[in-house]
Formats: sequence, C-alpha cells, structure tokens
Amino acid sequence: MNFKKYLAYVVMVLMLVLLVACGGTATEEAAPAEEAAPAEEAAPAEEAAPAEEAMAVTIRYVLWDSAQQPAYEQCATAFHEENPNITVAVEQLGWDDYWNGITTGFVSGDAPDVITDHLAKFPEFAVKEQIMDIQPFVDRDAVDLDVYLSGLADLWVRQGKRYGLPKDWDTIAVVYNADMLEAAGIDPAVMDDWSWNPQDGGKFEEIIAMLTLDANGNNGLSADFDKDNVVQYGYIHQGSGGFSGQTQWSAFAGSTGWHFTDGPWTTKYYYDDPRFIDTIEWYVGLVEKGYAPPLADVSSLGAQQLFLSGTGATTTDGSWQIGNYVTNSTFNVGFGLLPIGPEGRKSMFNGLADSIYVGTEHPEEAWQWLKFAASPTCANIVGDTGVVFPAQQSGVERALAVREQQGVDVTAFTDEALDPNGTFLFPITDNGAEIDSIMGPVMDSIMLGEADAATALPDANEQVNATFGE
Repeated sequence: MNFKKYLAYVVMVLMLVLLVACGGTATEEAAPAEEAAPAEEAAPAEEAAPAEEAMAVTIRYVLWDSAQQPAYEQCATAFHEENPNITVAVEQLGWDDYWNGITTGFVSGDAPDVITDHLAKFPEFAVKEQIMDIQPFVDRDAVDLDVYLSGLADLWVRQGKRYGLPKDWDTIAVVYNADMLEAAGIDPAVMDDWSWNPQDGGKFEEIIAMLTLDANGNNGLSADFDKDNVVQYGYIHQGSGGFSGQTQWSAFAGSTGWHFTDGPWTTKYYYDDPRFIDTIEWYVGLVEKGYAPPLADVSSLGAQQLFLSGTGATTTDGSWQIGNYVTNSTFNVGFGLLPIGPEGRKSMFNGLADSIYVGTEHPEEAWQWLKFAASPTCANIVGDTGVVFPAQQSGVERALAVREQQGVDVTAFTDEALDPNGTFLFPITDNGAEIDSIMGPVMDSIMLGEADAATALPDANEQVNATFGE
C-alpha cells in the first residue's frame, strides 16, 4: 500500500472512530434524558392541582331574614371581586320554610353549602354531624377570634369543635308609638328607670294601663275601663314564646334572677322555678286585664302588624327588627330600655353564625366565604345598612351612625348589651327541637287560659329534663 492510500485509510478509520464515539456519547446521554422525562412531566401535573381548584365554583348560601339579604348580596359581590373563581348565590326563605328546607336538605344530601345558623338549632346539627367542624380551618388560617365582641365566638363551640364564626348579635328593647305616648302625656324618658315586678307589674304595668283605651276613651286605670271593648292596647305581646320566649317573656323572667339552665351545654332546665311561674302568670294577666290582645289575634295577624297598624302603644322586640319598624311605621316610632326588675334590667343576648354543610362538594370555597362573611370587610358592609349589629365593633359603630343620621335613637339595644350585668344567654343545650315541641304547646295552652301555669309548667319541666335522662 502506498503512502497516500495508507493515509486515506487512516483518516477513514479515525472518522469512523469519531462517529462511533459521538454516537455512543449521544446514546449514553440520551438514556438519562429519557429517564428524566417522566419526572419533568410529573412536576407540572402536581402544580396543576391548584389550577383545578381555581375553576369557577358557585357556593349556595341561604338565610331567612329578607331584610339582611341585600346586605349579604353586597358582601357576596365584594367577596367575588377578591375571589373571582368563587360566586356566592344568596338564597332566602321565611323562618319556617327555611328550617324545613335545611333539615330536608341535610337528609336528601342537597343542602346549601353554607347556612345561616341559630343557637337553638346548631347543637342538633352538630350531634348528627350535619355541619362541619371548622376549627381546623381556623387554626390553619390563624383566624383572630378576638375581633368579635366578647363571648360571641365561644357560643359556637361544642366539645372542642367549632361550628361557626359570629356574624351579628342582638338584644331586646321596648318599641313604642311616640304619638300615643305624647297623647297620653307620657314622657319616653320614663323608660330610663321604670321598674317591673311579677306581683303588680310596677311602673311598667302602670304605663301600659295608661296607654290602654276602651271605646269610650277610658284608660286601663279608670274604674270605668271596659276590658272587653278595647280600641288601643298598651302592650302588644309577641305571643306565647315557645321554649325561649326571646322577644316575649324572657326579659321579664330574667330580671327576677331566674335562669333557663346552669349554663351552656348543661342538662337541666328550670321552668318549674316559682319566679318563672310568677312571671308567666303576670304575662298572661296582661291579656286577662285587657292591656294586651288575645293570643288568637297575635297568632293570626302578627304582633308587628298589630303594632304597625296602630293597635297598640308598645311592644318588645329584637334589634334585628329595627329597620322594619323604622321603615313601615306611619307614626313616630321610638326604642326604649326594658324595665328594671327585682334583679336589674336584663335582656337575652343572642347571635347568629354561618355553618358549612358537611356534604358540600366545595369545602375550601365554602370556608373562604364563611370566613369572609365573618370578616371586618363584610361586617362594615352590613353595618352600613343598619339592618343588624355586626359581631365586630367597627360594624356596630357604622350601624349606629346610620340610625343616627336617620334621627333614630337605638342605643337602648346597645346600652343593654354593654351593661356587664345586663344580659343573659339564649339557652344553649342539646335536644332543642324536643324541648320546643314540649314547651310550645304548653305555653300556648297557658296563654289561651286552657292550663294553669303553676300546674302545667312543673309537669312540662319534668318532661324537658327527661330528654336528657334526668
């Protein structure tokens, strides 16, 4: 082989070697690349989960108070602006239809994602595990429970589990027809320190009697008063009151020192207490004396409608009804303090919260809405409507400002709430539905004069306590 052929042969071999070497290197590097491919594809797959959660979701939220619906629709709009992937559909049903719908929905599995809850109802829902324990969410998001008015957040805890965050609170006060008081020569300032007792009704009953008129213009203090021909009642009672008497007799009974139970989650009621029996006998006596309408009239027409129609001069009602009286009264309406009883002035203190249906398909989104509905942002929106007193002080101040601008003094409600000895809690126990089913008919029968309080109430109390195995 000559030199040129040999050189060409060497070059060709070197080129083959280089080609093989390059190919081998590419092959060796390709294997890890192929092995890495699944890992590189897995990472985006894991990151896709939040994107899936960010898909558009509609949360059903239901409440019973039509007056509050516009306020919470505003909150829902503000929430959607912060959470564009979540829409809150606000639904409203009247009180009876509301609870029937909720209980039916729990059973059928078609309940709204978030419900407005009540202290009388949530214990049963909690026992049946129909609403969600939100404490893990509260812990995870470090929700500050101190932003709520003192004690409100604790009301929604049962056996270490939390079933709601406070959204508002309420107290009871006297609602009065200022024109009728003026015609009777009564200064509303009398309510600042008027008294009450279950024996003769005190100054409170005296004022009620003065405001009661028969067809001949005689008031309830006149010897000529005709109790069977009344044209203006001094007091429109709110009915028999069932087991809680919130707007009916609770304030009077509470001011004697009587209490429903020994505290939240206890298992003994005291409807057999002589102080309670005396209070109910006095309460029924207002009807018997002609100072208040028969139960049948209140049941058929409604206490508020009777008052708004000019049938009576005073009533007792909750702070959540302020807007109804202010908006629908054709006369000057005012709000005064409850009378001072033997143990002071007392109002039931209650509040609402939202709860999450345990069967919701969107627990995270439901929680985000619940948290927002109990936030300062929503509280301020609600406060600006004046419809209720929110659970946070900033919202309360806004609600007061709205009413002040309207020339309406509603401080009777807040003064009672701020009095450290001025309130007592709504009874919070298990077996609420059973207790109401016992006490409701009994209280009706007493109000109708079909049963004697001194006999019927001890018997009913025994039945109530038997629901706890007492």
